Amino acid sequence: MIHGERIQALNTKPIRHGRYVLYWMQASQRAAFNHALEFAIREANRLKLPMLAVFGLTEGYPEANERHYAFMLEGLRETRKAMRRRGVELVIRKAEPDDAAVGLASDASLVVTDRGYTTVQRRWRRSVARGAPCRVVRVETDVVVPVEVASGKVEYAARTLRPKIQRHLAEYLVPLEQTALKRDSLDMVHSGLDVEDVGALLAKLELDRGVGRVSAFVGGTSEAKRLLRSFIEAKLRDYADRRNDPSRGIQSHQSPYLHFGQVSPVYVALKILAAPGGLGKPKEAYLEELVVRRELAVNFVRYCSQYRSYRCLPGWAAATLRAHQQDRRPFVYTLAQLERAETHDPYWNAAMREMLWTGKMHNYMRMYWGKKILEWTRSPRAAFRRALYLNNKYFLDGRDPNSWASVAWCFGLHDRPWGQRPVFGTVRYMNAAGLERKFDMDGYVGKIEGLQGTCLRHARKRPSSSA
Repeated sequence: MIHGERIQALNTKPIRHGRYVLYWMQASQRAAFNHALEFAIREANRLKLPMLAVFGLTEGYPEANERHYAFMLEGLRETRKAMRRRGVELVIRKAEPDDAAVGLASDASLVVTDRGYTTVQRRWRRSVARGAPCRVVRVETDVVVPVEVASGKVEYAARTLRPKIQRHLAEYLVPLEQTALKRDSLDMVHSGLDVEDVGALLAKLELDRGVGRVSAFVGGTSEAKRLLRSFIEAKLRDYADRRNDPSRGIQSHQSPYLHFGQVSPVYVALKILAAPGGLGKPKEAYLEELVVRRELAVNFVRYCSQYRSYRCLPGWAAATLRAHQQDRRPFVYTLAQLERAETHDPYWNAAMREMLWTGKMHNYMRMYWGKKILEWTRSPRAAFRRALYLNNKYFLDGRDPNSWASVAWCFGLHDRPWGQRPVFGTVRYMNAAGLERKFDMDGYVGKIEGLQGTCLRHARKRPSSSA
């Protein structure tokens, strides 16, 4: 079912006579469980037209590097094949995404696209709405509950959004029927990039090469589903009680795939609910993270225009950090020392190396990691910039609403005041003793040390058959 609340016309231009319906795929890079794709197919069938798809590959996406592009292209390679099996030609063009969409819109009756929440994604969609000669319709498919349905304003915390989300879950957490395309576009000839050999394509692109590809995670819908099945079979039962223990590895690893739209959050949630064992605490805990916390981050980016800036912090947090910015720091590190994981703290170093080598970090350690950057930097504003820089540079899911919100959380966003402490003021504090008291931290450090030399691999060293 595609709810009307997911659908919004971005301009008032008419649906006109054309050669095809164009699906501009950008945020939702998948061929299944994609409300925007299904809507486009249904419109093509209604208009008795084929449906063509386009993806614009920009070489200059803000803060993206070879690591991010490799993962994305691995997913696009699979998605293009899956789209062809559905009778849809996916044209991947090296161009700014809005230019790629407007170019193919010249022969389209209608343009359908997915939704993005960040500043650059919104700008692209405004540009296409202006430049396309026909109606442009946006269909929201990367959240469970449409953002404006859940809330019409920036939410203070998870506790304020949670009841609003829960009120609508039964309505929106439903399967999506796949529609067969009646007229395929496979014989339409349009120039585009060959994504079959990801390594070869990467070598041709003008990208930031400062961060290489990782072998720990491979992009694509099928890999997201495989990891999800493995999680449900072996880890879900322990999720409520042990998910915060970094030595246990009780993670589903869906975040990079959700970031690139390679898997649907609705699909993931339905699979979790359908797992054996009733609802129970493990499923409740997982859905809290997948739906409430993730969509709180989307709410933040949607309604807070300064989500990328230190100015996004709530007033109490900014005030208490300002009052304590001259406090003596127990340790002060340069950005280069942090980036090389050269601190006195073996747990923080292990977390940083996990990010460097795998493109991911255990969620609990991600919080600790950000808190310590605040503690070890001379000013909170500089610490905020450092945390965002490292987050967006090395995480596969960097530059995501979750990234912006998670970093800001370390500085007080979506939280409440706690007891007064040096440096932090009333912002929540975390320390190594707390980790040691709760978890097997030696086990975590040992696990990360065992990754060295096995996870980080540059594209030129990776066989194209597994690229």
